[in-house]
Amino acid sequence: MIARIQQTVDSQPGLSRRALSRRVCEWLNWRSSNGKWKGMSCRIALLKLDRGGQIRLPKAAPFPVQRSITTAREKASSAAAAAVAGRLGQFAPIELIAVRNSDSEASRVWKQLMSQYHPLGAGPLCGAQMRYLIRSARDEWLGGMAFSAAAWQLKARDNWIGWSAAARRQNLNRVVANSRLLILPQVRIPHLASHVLGQALRRLRQDWKQRYGEEPVLVETFVDEGYKGTCYRAANWKEVGQTAGRGRQDRANKAAASKKRIFVYELHSQARQLLCAADVEPEPPRALWREPEDWAEEEFGGAQLGDQRLNERLLVIARDFYGRPQAQIPQACQSRAKTKAAYRFLAHRDTTMDRLLEPHFNSSCGRIREQKIVLAVQDTTTLNYSAHPATEGLGPISLWLQRPLGLLVHDTMAFTTEGTPLGLLDVQCWARNGNEFGKKHQRKQRRIEAKESHKWLESFRRITEAQQRCPNTMLVSVGDREADVYELFHLALEDPKGPKLLVRAEQDRLLADGQGHLWAAVEQQPLAGIREILVPRRGKNPARQARLEIRFAAVVLKSPQGKRQYGPLKVWAVLAQEVEAPQGIEPLSWMLLTTCPVITFAEAMEKIDWYTKRFCIEIYHRTLKSGCKIEERQLRAADRIEACLAIDMVVAWRVYHLVKVGREVPDVPCTVFFEEAEWKALVTFTTRNPVLPDQPPILREAIRMVANPGGFLGRKCDGVPGTKSLWLGLQRLDDIKAMWTIMVPHFRSPPVSREPTYG
Repeated sequence: MIARIQQTVDSQPGLSRRALSRRVCEWLNWRSSNGKWKGMSCRIALLKLDRGGQIRLPKAAPFPVQRSITTAREKASSAAAAAVAGRLGQFAPIELIAVRNSDSEASRVWKQLMSQYHPLGAGPLCGAQMRYLIRSARDEWLGGMAFSAAAWQLKARDNWIGWSAAARRQNLNRVVANSRLLILPQVRIPHLASHVLGQALRRLRQDWKQRYGEEPVLVETFVDEGYKGTCYRAANWKEVGQTAGRGRQDRANKAAASKKRIFVYELHSQARQLLCAADVEPEPPRALWREPEDWAEEEFGGAQLGDQRLNERLLVIARDFYGRPQAQIPQACQSRAKTKAAYRFLAHRDTTMDRLLEPHFNSSCGRIREQKIVLAVQDTTTLNYSAHPATEGLGPISLWLQRPLGLLVHDTMAFTTEGTPLGLLDVQCWARNGNEFGKKHQRKQRRIEAKESHKWLESFRRITEAQQRCPNTMLVSVGDREADVYELFHLALEDPKGPKLLVRAEQDRLLADGQGHLWAAVEQQPLAGIREILVPRRGKNPARQARLEIRFAAVVLKSPQGKRQYGPLKVWAVLAQEVEAPQGIEPLSWMLLTTCPVITFAEAMEKIDWYTKRFCIEIYHRTLKSGCKIEERQLRAADRIEACLAIDMVVAWRVYHLVKVGREVPDVPCTVFFEEAEWKALVTFTTRNPVLPDQPPILREAIRMVANPGGFLGRKCDGVPGTKSLWLGLQRLDDIKAMWTIMVPHFRSPPVSREPTYG
């Protein structure tokens, strides 16, 4: 195609760029949703090819001189000269005049008004756009407004929507921005701005679809900090956060623009669900049309970082981190060149956490499809970087007087019902704003989107996306007492085909229809049975078998004050209370709330078994912190830590996964996890014998061989290796494999006999 384009340019010197783009669109049948040729997108693509030296475009034709706008200026000036004041009804009906074409009289009036009175001027507006003039019944211009393409990336908005990077790429064209709103300064009509906003939003979907063939479902806008956004609030827009203080083309944040508040308006009742929906399985890059070579390529090979060199470097760093989980970056990389490349990689603007983890999320969904039931466990942990206070972008992580600095991480890990980790489904990382401490008393007045509790809803939406991609698997979102959020239950009950929810209750909620409070109502239920569970060791308390009395019932939760819009919610409650607890140990008492029906004692026991797997994510966090030493990373900026954290989290999952699989299927060949050089080096090192067996060892034997250099003794009372001895052993294994690879030529000709007295 590139050769054809260049041949056309060379053979027709007088061909304009517009005409060339039209031909390319015809060759490729490149049309927009409304069937029109995508000429502008084609010209942008051609310009990139020209700048990259792949083609030579003809010289751009000079822009035509615009026709005189004297008439438009006179009309606009005369409209603005006289003051307009009164009640809204005196000027009704207010009319919105759509600006259909850039050469029309309405377009010239719109440009003149914006240029003269709006702080941003008349433009240019970005991408697709709709412009309107505001006219009163007295034929007076009152102002104007415009809608254009939405911001490509906007953290607060994206977190509020809860979409993945793939869903954002597919559905961003269904979000539009209210980029201009002008009421002339001489106009004094109360409620005019909110009135015209509502009028515009009622017709925007149809106007936009008629012009571009795509129906928007969400509108966004930005309000400077010096303004309250009263007209947007009056028109029922929602404030979802603020910008980072940079523009579209200011990735390095050199312009230091003012931060703006972000407002959104849902044009569709299911706007967020529609925007989060993506293709069931994104098309893999061409490099992955073959089988992945190793675990690193399986988990990271589909990364789309915009440069193949970055993709390849990601695989190298992942293998190095896995080979030496506890090592600092220079020690893990083993050379000055690789260390420098790793630091550059982590500081690159395109190596964000979302991009790095996207292929792992896809791989996790592939493993989830093989299961009937999967538990998606959510939890929050803190990363303490107080030892590196010069790191940029950190925030307080506790209420202590010393105010340790660091980051908060809320992640969702998928587990089988036996506790085997299948991979991450969502990771949120942020730093708290120290200026917001001491405002806990205001929490009931703040919307859920403005609270940290919103993290549970965001992760649940990611689980919903995974559920859509794995329709034959039932996903259950599991959370501790912090997840007892009324909005989360409402979200989980919206879609009967969505994932289920299981949460340990924190609040003794009021029930509907005068049934009293939750705990008392369930405690009055008859005893369903006794269940024994193993409680792991906690601090100085040894592991023990706990006997739990089980009761359950269907309950209807009454909506709390300030949340009446959600109405009452029907869920099932399972109460497990420990009896005969050892002296000095607080007995267990779990009140579990779930959207899964609980009709029988067996179903109640199943929900308790599911909740016990929540503790698996705490083991994962310990592996991440102690095994991968993520809190000891010295990277000078929070965004670099996030990029490094993305890789370390997958490495920690890999170590944990290896431990669990080794316990569940110990008799499979070790080649399911270990490369050929790894198991051969491991056997040679362990047996002190260069002669290798005919068959590789089973996975159980290989894991014990790895754990032995990590401190696992293998005595009868030692049980099976844990994550700590395994990550220490993996660090040794990398060096063992390197030495074996060097020495392997000397092993190819073994001695005739091992007896030293032979001959």
